[in-house]
Amino acid sequence: MNALLVIAHPSPSSFTHAMAEVTAGVLSESGYQLTRHDLYAQAFNPVQPTVESANTSSTDPLVETHCADLSKADLIFIFHPNWWSQPPAIMKGWIDRVFRLNTAYGYPDGVGYEGEPVGLLKAKHALIFNTSNTPALREQAVFGDPLETLWRTSVFALCGVSSVHRRMFGPMASSDAAQRAGWLEEVRSVVRQVA
Repeated sequence: MNALLVIAHPSPSSFTHAMAEVTAGVLSESGYQLTRHDLYAQAFNPVQPTVESANTSSTDPLVETHCADLSKADLIFIFHPNWWSQPPAIMKGWIDRVFRLNTAYGYPDGVGYEGEPVGLLKAKHALIFNTSNTPALREQAVFGDPLETLWRTSVFALCGVSSVHRRMFGPMASSDAAQRAGWLEEVRSVVRQVA
């Protein structure tokens, strides 16, 4: 079984990276083959060039590697902070360039772009772990939790992933070591259940 971990946080000492480390540990213990992509460490270019306008191939070998890894994943894990109710730009660019036509979704024969796409991803489970400085109740009441809609509906449901679990941890700025340890234990527990 193949598990894909994609991390988007500029600081390797972030809680985002700590969640990825815990997840990798649980998956390794469970016998998964791990593929990890730290977008900042890899200097992933989030800007989709004009030559990729058809969104079916890229001259960037890193994009092609990410597409191949996404296609073969049985489990997908996403880690990023909540910035302005969105993922960091590098993560959004990763979605734009990697969740592409004929990799993540396609159209049945005889159906054009105006038709309903079908999901092509092999993975049946996706887990998204976010951090935030906005309290959860305020996030829901004021912003309506746009990250939930983005990941569950706009990305994974469209691409054929039937089970999506997302958890936001925070507020990070006011958390203490005990809270963060408890949150990491929650991550560990959720990943064990899925693995």
